[in-house]
Parts: sequence; C-alpha cells; structure tokens
Amino acid sequence: MSINEDRLEELIEAATTDIGAIAYAPLAVIGDRLGLYDALAKHGPLTPSELADRTDTAERYVREWLAASAASDYVSYDPETERYSLSPEQALLLADTGGPASPLAGLFQIAAGAGKAMPKIETAFRTGEGVGWHEHDEEVFQGMMRTSEFDFKENLVSDWIPALDGVDEKLREGARVADLGCGYGESTITMAQAYPHSTFVGVDYHEGSIEAARERAATAGVADQVSFEVATAKEYTGAEYDLATSFDCLHDMGDPVGVAKHVRETLAADGTWMIVEPLSGDQVDENLNPRGRMFYSMSTMLCTPNALDQEGSHALGAQAGEDRLREVVTESGFTQFRRATEAPPFNMVLEAKP
Repeated sequence: MSINEDRLEELIEAATTDIGAIAYAPLAVIGDRLGLYDALAKHGPLTPSELADRTDTAERYVREWLAASAASDYVSYDPETERYSLSPEQALLLADTGGPASPLAGLFQIAAGAGKAMPKIETAFRTGEGVGWHEHDEEVFQGMMRTSEFDFKENLVSDWIPALDGVDEKLREGARVADLGCGYGESTITMAQAYPHSTFVGVDYHEGSIEAARERAATAGVADQVSFEVATAKEYTGAEYDLATSFDCLHDMGDPVGVAKHVRETLAADGTWMIVEPLSGDQVDENLNPRGRMFYSMSTMLCTPNALDQEGSHALGAQAGEDRLREVVTESGFTQFRRATEAPPFNMVLEAKP
C-alpha cells in the first residue's frame, strides 16, 4: 500500500492537536475553579510567582499551567518580560463567566467529566447496552448547567419564547408550563422569574438533579411558582399545559416518539411545545466540521448511551437534524412543526403544535 507522506504528516499534526486539547480540558476547569483566568484578566500581565500569590496556589504548578495555556493560545506570553496576560478576547472567553462565551467553560467541564466514564462506554461498545445519564460524573451535570446558563438568561425570554406563536402573551397573563429534562432547573427558574403569573413544573428522571433544582429554586425565590418532579418525559404528570419545553434533551431519549405522544396528550388544545436542539445538518457530510466533531463526540459519550439505556428503538444522537426531528414529532400526532428561530452558534429553536 502506497503511503502519502504529506497526508500522513497532516494526520499526525491533527492527532497532536487533538491530544493536546484532551490534555488541556481538565486544566481549563482547574484554571476556572481556582480563579487563574480571572486573576490574569484583572491584574495581568503577571509572572507565575505573582499569579500564584494572587490565587493562593503553588508557583510550580502555576508555571506549568501557564505554559500549557500559552501553548494552547488561551493565554498570551511576552518572552521579553516573561509575563503572562489575557487579551480582551481571551478574557471574554475564559474569565467573563457570565458573558456570551461562557458556555465554553461548561463544555470544558463536560469534556473532562465525560472522560471518566470511558471504561463503561468501552464495555457498552461491546455489549450494545446503554450508559444512563445518572451514571456519569457530577462534573457533567454541572457543566451542562453552565453551558446553558447564559442562553437561558440572555436569550430564552428575550428571543426564543417571543419567536413562538402567542406564547409570550400567554405566559405574561398566566400559563402552565412543563419543562422536560430540566436538570438543575436553570431553565425553569429563569422562566419563572420572567413570568411571575405563570406556574412551572420541572421534570427530570435524575433524582440528584431534581434535588439541586429544588434548592436553587428556593434560593432564587420562586419556590411558590415552581415544583419539580422526578419522572421521565414519557411519564410526567399533569395535563392542559399551555407550554412544554425541552432543551437539548429530546435526542437523549430512547423513545422520542413516545415522549412526543405524551407531550401532545398533556398539552392544552392550543398548547405549544418548544424544542431546542443542536443546530446541525440532516446529513453526516453537512456536519463534518469542528462543531460537528464536538457534538458527535459528546453524543458518543453521553447522548447515544443514555438513549440506549432507556426503552425504545431510537437513539437519535446529538446531530439528528431538523428533518429527522420533524419525523419524530409529526409521527406522534403533532400537525404543525417549524423552526421558530436559530440560537447560534449551537442551537435551533423548534415549535410544535397539536
């Protein structure tokens, strides 16, 4: 077999880049937690010793962390002064945890946490069995919350809900909402704060997440508007909901058609289902890009194993595409389905009505 040396060098370079990215992911989480990025943004340029003093950390570890960060282009290095700093763009990406780039901090955390399940996933490759969401490390749950936090606070109420037909008005007047796959309840709480006349039920099968959501709702002062239920999206209770929501979770479910049927049964006649899913093409070749690589990889570790752990014959994966999602929703009996708006860089907002 003839070897194309240039192509081989390209693959080696790509593998080196990927291995470096994998190795840096936990360092990004550590830098975030220990305030290393924040200190650089506020007080840089700094030497390793100065940064260690600012953050009450050990200089030798900080020195190596800074070199790794600079080699990853997440920190800037001046060889003349031997000091490190963050450019405005780097600071926005890694230090401004409430800014538009903040989802990336959560994605680093998810990547680092998901890797801990590698032995389970490897076994599942051989058996075909699933690995449930509840079997993953706590880092994954926390990272998911952080990944969504900015969009929920900045876009959910201002852009996504108003893009739905008549829903914003209903919520302002007073409506009943079921938030499916709510996790730590960030989406449920955000909606409750914005619409004080409406009531909300957050649903998730993971008991630990529901416990955290109840605590967060109490802290946020919306416990009188919000309740949380440990249940699957096929079994949650209640009826005549004006709005059902599912944020980046329908593709994780083993029987999405069954979920869609239950949503339709529990909606009011003029109710709406808001489905937020990854922004992806319908064909594999449309997703062969950096964003697609991230979603396909996370789907292999998280989404598809979770779907296979549940009853049902579907395992959509995170890159299902709008056409496949349309098939799932309309097969369940919904008669209206459309893309209400996009939420770049990662999501699309879909609307389904009975």
